[in-house]
Amino acid sequence: MQLLLLGCTGFVGRELVPALLEANHQLTLVSRRLARGYEAERADGRLKWLQLDPAKTVSWQNPELVEAVSMSDAVVNLAGEPIAEKRWTTAHLKLLEDSRLETTRLLVDAMAASASPPGVLINASAIGFFGTSLTDKFMESSPAGADFLASLCQRWEAAASAVPDSVRQVSLRIGIVLAPDGGALGKMLPIFRIGFGGPIGSGKQWMSWIHRSDLCALVQTALTDQAWSGVVNAVASEPVSMAAFSNQLGRSLNRPSLLPVPGPLLQLLLGDGAKVVLEGQHVASERLDQLGFSFRYPTLASALAAATS
Repeated sequence: MQLLLLGCTGFVGRELVPALLEANHQLTLVSRRLARGYEAERADGRLKWLQLDPAKTVSWQNPELVEAVSMSDAVVNLAGEPIAEKRWTTAHLKLLEDSRLETTRLLVDAMAASASPPGVLINASAIGFFGTSLTDKFMESSPAGADFLASLCQRWEAAASAVPDSVRQVSLRIGIVLAPDGGALGKMLPIFRIGFGGPIGSGKQWMSWIHRSDLCALVQTALTDQAWSGVVNAVASEPVSMAAFSNQLGRSLNRPSLLPVPGPLLQLLLGDGAKVVLEGQHVASERLDQLGFSFRYPTLASALAAATS
């Protein structure tokens, strides 16, 4: 397939792009970053890199991007500024919104304007759609929450669902992605390896997670399987508390996990952004069961063993 990729040069893209190349797809990758890596694939024409900001209108006037939209069989849009890495100032909240909403809106507009739009759009969303709770369990059919992230995810999914009728559209509500070189686990590993790890905040908050390899497999399956459409919760079937996650990570590393990180310290560093880490949600997926998706890492023990080996 000829694929157009947005937001695929970060943590998830580091595994997804090689996997798509391995599957013999032809890729056009749109990124604000300078082209780096994949020299062989760029040389033989299997990967084209466009250094553009997909959240800017002017980028979609670029002839190469216009052509890429019309020539692609499918689009994968994972674009979005990281949620919990900076304080939620007014300016940063706008960046969180624009990187998701403007990118998706402009992409969908470009698809609608194309005489030959891609047949599939795989668009990211997040389990923040549901808000947070210590007691409720959320499935795809559960209602949206009422906080900032829930509102952002609702608007994000609405923008993606505005594709032309001919386009099969999938919104993946992605949980906490586990891999050793980034994300939440990437930040925790160095601390745990020197023996100073422990749960963050109360330890009671839920962590609904997925190993990065399984997320990449979800994307690849959704590209080609016509049964995939609408909203899918991209999470493994074993959500755990932060305390249980920390204990399992300590066991995987053969290190203690007894030193908690106080919630007020995280709030001091991240402000309102600490909410993502200090509060959570118990999310499962009835759609993945119906679709017959098989996880490579269905349990937290197997996922952490793979990520820490």
